[in-house]
Amino acid sequence: MSSILQAAVIGCGSIASGSHIPHYASNPNVQLKYFCDIIPERADKAAQQYGGTAVYDYKEILNDPELDLVSVCTHNDMHAPISIDFLRAGKDVLCEKPAARTLPEALEMQKAAHESGRLLSIGVVNRFGAYNNLVKQMIEQGDLGEVYHVYASFRAHRSIPGIGGDFTRKAIAGGGALIDWGVHYLDLVLYCCGEPKILTASGETFCKLGRDIENYTYLSMWADRTKETGGVYDVDDSCVGLVRTAGPVISFHGAWAQNIGESETYIDFIGDKGGIRLNYCKDFVYYTAQDGGLTKRSIELPESDFYKIEIDSFVESVRTRVPNQAHIDRTIEASKILDAIYRSSESHREIVIGD
Repeated sequence: MSSILQAAVIGCGSIASGSHIPHYASNPNVQLKYFCDIIPERADKAAQQYGGTAVYDYKEILNDPELDLVSVCTHNDMHAPISIDFLRAGKDVLCEKPAARTLPEALEMQKAAHESGRLLSIGVVNRFGAYNNLVKQMIEQGDLGEVYHVYASFRAHRSIPGIGGDFTRKAIAGGGALIDWGVHYLDLVLYCCGEPKILTASGETFCKLGRDIENYTYLSMWADRTKETGGVYDVDDSCVGLVRTAGPVISFHGAWAQNIGESETYIDFIGDKGGIRLNYCKDFVYYTAQDGGLTKRSIELPESDFYKIEIDSFVESVRTRVPNQAHIDRTIEASKILDAIYRSSESHREIVIGD
């Protein structure tokens, strides 16, 4: 491996062009060699802006001996096959979240990483946030005492992305609000709480507000360009769940769309000594009792770019061969929870999660 790593980005849409590509470009240890997309204009645009070569079929570059690392930024249905192909071709991979559409696909990715001896990280970018790591530190040093319950809320009014398109097709996305937003919250809870062993999960997912695509009312829509009139909507637009672990009990309520006109995006870490409300992607407040009174303390830190830290960490991981905090062996647990909640919703019973 040369001192300058050769990188490829597979899928040149929003997450790639807004985060992966510019942060690789700013890293002095990386040269962007390939930009790949099945939509030629996207790959061409990236190559023109950053240099390198545009390709339209990732299989053309699988066996390039100079290629060291790859970011997979495609739709969920292609995460597993592309990641596995590059791992088996001897490349290190950073795959966007969720790891895959289903738990079996994610486990196959993990297996390929182990068998190939290559690194596989998952894009659970919140593990690299300064506030989130301070919460983790405060829990570890006992500021909250025993953390016995964590509640996560990821709820929006009417925020279904690209209704009728790839985001709302189970065959492509694997699910809706739970797998798209919930994976971030659940993974972050596990990370901050020291990754406790997961025991059981129970939940329900609902496909309600988006079923009538033609009459779905909204003010704005993320990924508006991907929506399809007369398309498919067969995923969850809201979900609730309860997860028992060897540490805290985790409960959550999530919604891409709800008939409550409020956005509530936070995580409450509740301990017997103190508690923290972490505002998602923002700051947090620490609550405790002190000197015979009740206190709260707001924490403010310098702004940091989660994605830049994530990309730089992955590059350093490739250089040193030391897995970082987003390695598949640490992040696979979130996939197990997602799988269990979807199975629980289908069967209306609690699911025991095995090793």
